[in-house]
Amino acid sequence: MTPPQRRRRFPKEAAPEEHPVPPAEGQGGQGQTREPERLYVVTGQVEGGDRAELDLVTLIVACADAPPSAQPEQSALLRLCQAPMSVAELSAYLNLPFSVVTVLLTELLTAELVQARAPIVRSALPDRSLLEAVMHGLQKL
Repeated sequence: MTPPQRRRRFPKEAAPEEHPVPPAEGQGGQGQTREPERLYVVTGQVEGGDRAELDLVTLIVACADAPPSAQPEQSALLRLCQAPMSVAELSAYLNLPFSVVTVLLTELLTAELVQARAPIVRSALPDRSLLEAVMHGLQKL
């Protein structure tokens, strides 16, 4: 059984002409749709230029709801952070670069609307006393 064939909307002769759009200055022709001006508007003017020490695996948790004066991106961040979420996940869900998300999170951290938590790091070697306690518990069974 063969799969159904897709039909063209327009016959080959009547196909609409597609004019290639030259890449905007600074876009490099990779088909990027994100405009640098828009990202600057999203981040706004950073006061002092200081950013929070965040890395890709830092967990972010919302402490409060978004105020009415919050930007749409900040409101989306606060909605996503009802449960702990890493900065990398936030960047992916919002389709924004890591640097832009870092600036937005710095503003939210300053306003105390979110908390940043260090990721849980497992120790390289397990605790010996814990292993001995498990071993003794298993021997008693």
